[in-house]
Amino acid sequence: MNNFQENSPASISAPVQEPLVPKAQIREGLLIFLLAAIQFTHMMDFVIMMPLGPQLMRVFNISPREFGLLVSAYTFSAAIAGFVSALFIDRFDRKHALLALYLGFIIGTLGCAIAPNYGLLLLARVVAGGFGGVLGALVLAIIGDAIPEQRRGAATGRVMAAFSVASIAGIPIGLYLASEMSWHAPFYLLVGLSLLILLVAVRFLPAMRGHLTNAKRGNPFRALKAMVVQPNLQWAMALTVTLTMAGFLVVPFISPYMVANVGFTERDLSYIYLFGGLATVFTSQWAGRLADKYGKQFIFRWAAILSIIPIVLITNLPPVGMVMALTVSTIFFIFFGARFVPAMSLITSSVEPELRGSFMSINSSVQQLGAGIAAFVSGLIVQETANGSLTHFNWVGIMASVATLVAVWVVSRIRAVG
Repeated sequence: MNNFQENSPASISAPVQEPLVPKAQIREGLLIFLLAAIQFTHMMDFVIMMPLGPQLMRVFNISPREFGLLVSAYTFSAAIAGFVSALFIDRFDRKHALLALYLGFIIGTLGCAIAPNYGLLLLARVVAGGFGGVLGALVLAIIGDAIPEQRRGAATGRVMAAFSVASIAGIPIGLYLASEMSWHAPFYLLVGLSLLILLVAVRFLPAMRGHLTNAKRGNPFRALKAMVVQPNLQWAMALTVTLTMAGFLVVPFISPYMVANVGFTERDLSYIYLFGGLATVFTSQWAGRLADKYGKQFIFRWAAILSIIPIVLITNLPPVGMVMALTVSTIFFIFFGARFVPAMSLITSSVEPELRGSFMSINSSVQQLGAGIAAFVSGLIVQETANGSLTHFNWVGIMASVATLVAVWVVSRIRAVG
């Protein structure tokens, strides 16, 4: 009887539910590909700053603290924009919102490309972060809308593998252009690629209005209210904070530490991201599939606990051969991605569809705020000695390990609802 009712003309004509992503207009695989391409450029814009750290510190003659602020400016701006966008993001077609944010992100990245000094680069990072942070949250919200929960881990893994692709291709190419031309060159390349992806997205992305069908109109603060009264959403954000801080206490200073303490040259840095990306492009997707099969919480716990080992190793690494250093950094990135994929999939599933866009924007703000605070705190702790080496990076590793253990405890409190 239920099947007959669902396929009867009367039920089809009744405006009961609008498909989240109309299958007649786009295949699931094509949607994931486009989202991954957008995520690639967004992640490339964010992560390229960290391997450029040694060159930017030298060109602008800035301290580790000022470089930490350069990283934090992006994330703090993204945090503020995420909170603001949460008040209205769920009122728009997902396609229109995504394209508008992507255009703003491109403009901000162009500002980075043409910035002539540290101050204007800092301003451009604020603009890029304001659009890019919300963009990343909306990508995850679309996955939550369009992909069934039983396949959501794998889909999240494929989209999040954009970080790996950025590491494999984008960062080495960006570092090569920076070393051969200038630090401006990677941003020019990113602007051109983003414009191409924008044109493809305009042509092939369908209207995505399913989240509007059952949404209750008139109260833009519903998501904020839900987070105040729903412990599940509070625990989801707590996981975001702890996991983000566990990563970004360490990540911004890996490149400067490798150059100043381990003995890498600025050109050698590309190998860190090349091998790390090659490994995680596979392991992140495996983590997503394993999370769907064995449970997102179970896979996250093991990945997070095991990640403490490379955190401690990479923050205490003495001058060693390149093979040993690359082995440690690659293992670090493998577990960095393996814990992030099931966590984000679980967070995406912790909120009802009609609130997902707003919640993911706020959650992205919390994530960016956590990353900004972590990078800024790390910049305060890490010090540069008279001979140019960096000290106290091991303190940062201890803090990141503690944050990881807290995240392992927090994840058990989250349940999937949609």
